[in-house]
Order: sequence, then C-alpha cells, then structure tokens
Amino acid sequence: MQAISIGEFGGPEVCKLAEVPVPQPKAGEAVVRVAFAGVNFIDIYMRNGTYARSHTYQTPLPMVIGMEAGGTVESVADDVTNVKAGDRVAFCLSRGAYAESIAVPAWKLVPVPANVPLEIATSLMLQGCTAHYLSRSAFPLSKGQSCLVHAGAGGVGQLLIQLAKSVGAMVLTTVSTSEKAEIAKKRGADHCILYRDQDFEAEVRRLTSGKGVNVVYDSVGRDTVMKSIRSVSRRGLCVLFGASSGTVEAIEPLALAEAGSVFFTRPHLADYMASADEIRGRAGELFRLYLDGKLNPVIERQFPLKDAAEAHRYMEAGKTRGKLLLQV
Repeated sequence: MQAISIGEFGGPEVCKLAEVPVPQPKAGEAVVRVAFAGVNFIDIYMRNGTYARSHTYQTPLPMVIGMEAGGTVESVADDVTNVKAGDRVAFCLSRGAYAESIAVPAWKLVPVPANVPLEIATSLMLQGCTAHYLSRSAFPLSKGQSCLVHAGAGGVGQLLIQLAKSVGAMVLTTVSTSEKAEIAKKRGADHCILYRDQDFEAEVRRLTSGKGVNVVYDSVGRDTVMKSIRSVSRRGLCVLFGASSGTVEAIEPLALAEAGSVFFTRPHLADYMASADEIRGRAGELFRLYLDGKLNPVIERQFPLKDAAEAHRYMEAGKTRGKLLLQV
C-alpha cells in the first residue's frame, strides 16, 4: 500500500510517497482503511526532529508519519470487541495515519455517528480534542472568566474560541492580518489583536483594565511565551501547547513570580487522552456540539496523499485558516 514515510529528520522534502506492507492487526488492534488523515503541527514536530527525544511521541526512523485519521474498520484482532469490520471510526495519537491503512489500538478508536461526515470527525479528533482539553481540563473556563488565544484563525484557535464562548468566557485573540481577525470574530472572539502592529501584552492589559486574563493558551512558543506569561492575571495560568515560532527551551522560575505568582504548564494531549472513556467523552461532546450547530469546524483545504509535503509547507508558512486534510 502507499504511505508517506520519512527516513531522516528535516524539512517537508523528507516526506516521501512509499510502498509499505499492509498492516495486520496484532492483539488489541484494529486495522482502519483511511479516508482522511489530518495534518497537524505535531506531524511537523515529528518530521523535523523536535520530538526526537520525546518518550510520549516516539519517532523511530524510518517511520510513516501522521497522528490523526478517519475511516472504516477493515479487520480486528480476535480479542477486540469494541469495534468491528465496517464501523466508521476516527482516532488521533496513533502514528502512521498518512497511509492507505493503519493498525490502531482499538481503545483509541471513536465510533463516528452516521450523521457526522468522516472529514468532520477527523478534523475534530486532534485539534478538536486539543481545544477541548485546554478549555475543559487544563484550565476549565467558566462564565465571566477571560482567556487569550494565540493564532485565533488557525485550526485549534477557531475551535478553542468557540468552546470558550460556549461556556460564557470572554475571548481575546492574536492574529496576523485583518482577514484573519474577521475569521476569529466570526467564531466569536470578543477582541482581536493584530500582533504585527500592536503589543499584545499591552493590549491585553488595556482590554482587561490592567488585570490580565485568567489563562493564556499559547501555541506559538518562542516569540510569544514571555509576553504571554506577563499577560496572565495574578495567580492565573499560561498554557504552552505548541511551538510554531520555535521551541521554548526554558522559563526562569522568578519570571513566574514577578508576573504575579502565575502558573505555567507545557502539556501533551496524550496525557489528556489517557483512557478510552476520556477519548470518547471528549469526542462525544465535540460531536454533540457540532450536531447542535454550536461548533463549526472549518476544513480549509484537502490535499491528495502524495502532496503531504506541500500541505506541510502550507502549514509552516502560516497560511492556514482552518483544518488541512489529506484525502487518501
């Protein structure tokens, strides 16, 4: 079968269309025929070596990349009872999704309701569950609280804005252009800060009467993290969950004290998707919100599998205004 494999860490050019063996299910696994694979920054971090030392997201070379997909179960191991051949499913955090088929631990699979399109279900797995754990678990937002969402026009950003507004929180967001500001506003953002023209730390303080926000959700990393910490209210939280501008190597503890005794965390999605019940609970709420018309996942572009490198270039150029998928 065809898959996107990398033999070395590097730029998008290391993504190669290759012929690899068709997987067979081992104990506890199901083989899924992939219809759509999600393109995410985690794929880029695994491709370029950022996660080369990660125990959570292991990157043995050579490897088939991709951590999210939706499709149909082809076969299951004898001990698997939660899914069967023919079931429509989606999953994330199982490496090898940029392929025609993939063997996945069956406990990670989420049944897709008949009235949820597979491309929507796929788009809600990794980015959707990221937005869900950020707003429901890492810092459970509630009515009257405030948050700053960086990259509000991106895939996670748009979903995070909507989830924050669904509980009555005030949402500030940073974007690079007026066009992206309009996208974030359509998702419900209360204030959009054009970070190329405005000092977002100063704007956050101004918009919150000097208090700062209860939580900052920072997917940008190196270029924003210190100002993000200083944008948090006293004893608030800064959540760093990405590194689109580069990896943050260290935070000086005293900086947290000087910012108002704030808290700082750098979580992995995997630690918030640690059981079948947790995975299905998050995905289930996202599906319900979508079906109720309260969550609008935007699929911006679909690339054929062979053009995975082009999809990575597009994402790394900061052009995304929604979800990118590979159509397998």
